[in-house]
Amino acid sequence: MKLLKEYIEKYGSVTDSSILKVDSFINHQIDPVLMIEIGEELKKRFEGKNINKILTIEASGIAIGIAAAYAFKVPMVFAKKKKPSTMGDAYNANVHSFTKKTDYNITVSKEFLSSEDRILVVDDFLAMGNAIIGLKNIIDQAGASLEGVGIVIEKGFQPGGTILKEQGIHLESLAIIESLEDNTITLR
Repeated sequence: MKLLKEYIEKYGSVTDSSILKVDSFINHQIDPVLMIEIGEELKKRFEGKNINKILTIEASGIAIGIAAAYAFKVPMVFAKKKKPSTMGDAYNANVHSFTKKTDYNITVSKEFLSSEDRILVVDDFLAMGNAIIGLKNIIDQAGASLEGVGIVIEKGFQPGGTILKEQGIHLESLAIIESLEDNTITLR
């Protein structure tokens, strides 16, 4: 996606050889024009799939999820990292965050996922694949169908993309980082 790659090159920065900082336009401050374009691009890439729900994980996935849900004209659900006291029966999965170096028990209310759902999972980054695998676990618990995974930025030098594809998951990454060596962003 040309616009996304331009933003990464212009505004992205490398904090070490594995962390790409894009918080000025994707996951802290959000550029709404770029976000709507991301939603539209995801819609194009999954055209023909009968997607009726978008699923993501809080917090960075929410803006991407809303943009995709708007493009598809379907509801968006996000997995919470902490189960609120108001939530009844829920699906749960453990996820290890590569960036934050911590484990989360993500949860989605059973009220919002069912066996009739055909789900597109979206997220901001794909590194090791842990968040997506956790969301897939929740989809499986619900008896729903995972139609695909849309990622804004994939770290191609880490194994997440390969892991997901080996599981037969339809993966579409809008930008793939080949390397962050020497604090230089190299796009595939």
